[in-house]
Amino acid sequence: MKIQSKSLIFLCLAIVLLFGAPPAGAASLKPAHAEKAMVVSVHELGSKAGLDVLKAGGNAVDAAVATGFALAVVHPQAGNLGGGGFMLIRMADGSTHFLDYREKAPAAATRDMYLDAKGNVITDASLYGYKASGVPGSVAGMVMAQKRWGKLKLQQVMLPAILLAKNGFVLAYEDARDFKDKHLSDFPESKRLFQRNGDFYKQGETFKQPELARTLERIAADPSSFYKGALAHEIAVAVRKGGGLITEKDLADYEVKDREPVRGTYRGYEIIGAPPPSSGGIALIEALNILEGYDLKALGNRSAATIHLTAEAFRRAMFDRADFLGDPDFSKIPVPELLDKKYAAAWRESIDPDKSSLSKEIHRPAFKDLDQVAGLVDPHLRTEIREPMNTTHYSVVDAAGNAVSVTTTLNDSFGSHVTAEGLGFLLNDEMDDFAVKQGVPNTYGLIQGPANSIAAGKRPLSAMTPTIVLKDGKLFMVLGSPGGPRIITTVANILMGVVDFGLSIQEAVNAPRFHHQWLPDSIAMEKVGFSPDTIQLLSNKGHKLDFSGYWSDGECIAIDQKTGERLGGTDARNNGKAVGY
Repeated sequence: MKIQSKSLIFLCLAIVLLFGAPPAGAASLKPAHAEKAMVVSVHELGSKAGLDVLKAGGNAVDAAVATGFALAVVHPQAGNLGGGGFMLIRMADGSTHFLDYREKAPAAATRDMYLDAKGNVITDASLYGYKASGVPGSVAGMVMAQKRWGKLKLQQVMLPAILLAKNGFVLAYEDARDFKDKHLSDFPESKRLFQRNGDFYKQGETFKQPELARTLERIAADPSSFYKGALAHEIAVAVRKGGGLITEKDLADYEVKDREPVRGTYRGYEIIGAPPPSSGGIALIEALNILEGYDLKALGNRSAATIHLTAEAFRRAMFDRADFLGDPDFSKIPVPELLDKKYAAAWRESIDPDKSSLSKEIHRPAFKDLDQVAGLVDPHLRTEIREPMNTTHYSVVDAAGNAVSVTTTLNDSFGSHVTAEGLGFLLNDEMDDFAVKQGVPNTYGLIQGPANSIAAGKRPLSAMTPTIVLKDGKLFMVLGSPGGPRIITTVANILMGVVDFGLSIQEAVNAPRFHHQWLPDSIAMEKVGFSPDTIQLLSNKGHKLDFSGYWSDGECIAIDQKTGERLGGTDARNNGKAVGY
């Protein structure tokens, strides 16, 4: 994950938002323009891989797959072969698909596998090492998407990634810094590949990955081998050697799910979002449903009144997320009830416009026996749980109007920090996204209920929120971000910036962000961009304010409804890049 450490960038963002004049070095107020097609991702080389495929005659799906494989090479912090993700597709004919290639728990996984004999959580057992890894889905998901909806051959789509791995790419400062991760040095193969056994890479050096190049060539030639062939055998051997659980049968049994996206509306715009096992689409639409009852435009962009009401809506959506959401193949999830605007209206009745709620004292309104629809976590066990920040998102729109929104992850930065021996790619630590123990927090502070307990073959709950927005039935925005639980609120911040406050897609991405996830009971806010008066007014309403944390990476596209131009909104917080033609 490339976190821009220079405070100047954030200072410039604040000056832009408060005074309206972009100083030199600040994020641009103007989106990138392209007449026909646009690719936006966290890494310029990833975006260019997608653009090259578009120019070669590929469509948005081809470009998304090319970008995904390229990010596995140039952004190993989160781009991956050994992880998983979600791909939301809307074709120009209006058909939609949501590919769920989230990682799955191995068959040998058990509910209490990360607890000691006394029932206590074993420190870091679900975070680092071979046993932290779920069965990877990225290769299966990207290959399926390209085969079903792409126009080119897989070998052509993967060629940019293969060349980047074989010939190398120049490391940015952030990459060289991230490669010094102390946990990479705990595993010999990772230490050798990413740290040259202690002779650390420096900014400006060329980083070549011959083992990864060979793995990519083998996938391009026979993608099935990753799950049911020689590659699967080599992966299973490497994992077994390190004490992990993934077997050849686990890989052979893996399947991508083509799920129905969730849908909602907000002020006349249609929202197409991620269904379970992502919580993103439901939590986003539920929060927007609550907010639709307020005139936010009249209250003002980033005013204390707007932030207060939005935080209260986030708080309630995340409360429901904790109790109800998980893998729909294992739990009954009340999706229609949670997305019902009458339910949102009932929640709205509990919001005091002048006073903050207390998270541990909010109570779900009576609505269609929701409490009986899904088993709820014991309220005495409700506490904070973790969700990783280190995913990556990219958006693509082609000349025909096909749109793809992809969020993919290894879970933590560099995943489990284990590199599959001889194969050159990192394995995920996705098992930590399960509720390792009810009522016990993991790193990022999100509560999860029984619906997200560990079980063999189960997919862990996620906050990933790839989103597509329509205006009058036409493609309007492609949105998404990394950022753990802040993914959901980042997408909401950007969407509301455009819809409620008339910002351009770039202005909406630039705008200072805020977040509430129910627990901990505080509004997380960016360090700059909010006026002292606003901060004081929020405090006066009873809100606790937290100015720490990573602030996501919105990589988004809007469509100019008059000209049809593709407008790229890329995030200066992480040096994202929009390219098009």
